[in-house]
Amino acid sequence: MAIFNLKKREIECKIVYYGPGRGGKTTNLEYLFKAYKKQVTGEMVSINTEGDRTLFFDFLPIGLGKIRGCDVRVQLYTVPGQVKYSSTRKLVLRGVDGVVFVADSLDVRREKNMLSLQDLQKNLKEYGKSIFKTPLVLQYNKRDLADDGIPLMSIEQMNKDLNRQLKVPSFPGSAVKGNGVGATLKECLKQTLKSLQKEFKWAQ
Repeated sequence: MAIFNLKKREIECKIVYYGPGRGGKTTNLEYLFKAYKKQVTGEMVSINTEGDRTLFFDFLPIGLGKIRGCDVRVQLYTVPGQVKYSSTRKLVLRGVDGVVFVADSLDVRREKNMLSLQDLQKNLKEYGKSIFKTPLVLQYNKRDLADDGIPLMSIEQMNKDLNRQLKVPSFPGSAVKGNGVGATLKECLKQTLKSLQKEFKWAQ
């Protein structure tokens, strides 16, 4: 749920990067932090958990316009993907306005992708949200590894596994090289702002 600050004429919303452990969520945020330095306010905060991390920082989506004359400030978060951090994932998801689901293109991670998406659906439901009504974008990460001869799932296969029912925008990507990273976030911001405009119709 976005926060409306009447005094500052500012709307603060939250986008969470979700997905299986070691799928590239952190790498996405690290790339964005460096590539869009001018739009970042403050520092990137990293909370280390054993073998995984939660990151967050404030981001100003310049050029995406205002909502009812208010500036929009976005907080970008990652969740730790490992199964044992289920409660942390749920906590980070509280008050979420938009989600980027980072799926791992490696053949061997197929099941982990599907389990993680189910986990997202379950956690959203516990907050009274539907995965079908929450702004959501899929990123099929690590596509660059095909150049090294590493077996990857086809985009068609990943769409079939993860996007057959959801029918949301999806992007091939490489968080390491930055391919598709900006496009994924831009689409998620676009969807989130559209959803917020409906939410803040009453704001003058």
